[in-house]
Amino acid sequence: MLFIGVLLAGALVSGCDSKPAAPPAGGAARQVTVVGNGKVDGAPDTLTANATVTFTGSDVTVAMNQTNERQQAVVEALVTAGVDRKDIATSNVTLQSQYGSDGTTVTGYQASNVFTVTVRDLSTASRVLAVITSTGGNATRLNSVNLSINDDSQLLRDARARAFNDAKDRAQQFADLSGLKLGNVLSISEVPGAVPPMPVPMPRGPMADAAVSAVPIEPGQQTVSFQVTAVWELV
Repeated sequence: MLFIGVLLAGALVSGCDSKPAAPPAGGAARQVTVVGNGKVDGAPDTLTANATVTFTGSDVTVAMNQTNERQQAVVEALVTAGVDRKDIATSNVTLQSQYGSDGTTVTGYQASNVFTVTVRDLSTASRVLAVITSTGGNATRLNSVNLSINDDSQLLRDARARAFNDAKDRAQQFADLSGLKLGNVLSISEVPGAVPPMPVPMPRGPMADAAVSAVPIEPGQQTVSFQVTAVWELV
């Protein structure tokens, strides 16, 4: 009888203990690793246009002078239209020989000046693009036009908070499913999401010298994303 009583007492002690067994000394702690994602939409407030002025002349001097004079005319027209001069930057200058049908005889020279214009007031963007193409005339090419968010720091903060809350919610779900509780955060690593500039399709080919109609600019929305990897202990 004494032997049976000891067995029953042992069974009662085992059945009342609902806590999981502690990990062995020196063993790995129970933990869960999750990835959280956060996204926030924001309206672009900056437009960047990249343009090229190109002239071909019979000699180097003619080609370079015509290109420089036309680019300077575009710059002055932009400043008159309200663009800050510091927001106009030359990004590339090239001079290339032009060859005849035999591929060896030099028939002229082509000079190109590439420059970028940053527009910080989108209400003036259409007018600025018209100034570039009208003043530059047939020598002008609009290479690209991009919309972006100048200061996305607050959007990143919001996206970061959403990513962490998403990670915590996932970790809590795993803890509930395993019958445990969340403990302390053991580690957090982040991966900021890229916010690529939004391209605005532009017509290709020569620009006419006639007055250019306003280009419709619709800023739309851009998404700022953030991702975090977090590790929680399970207790």
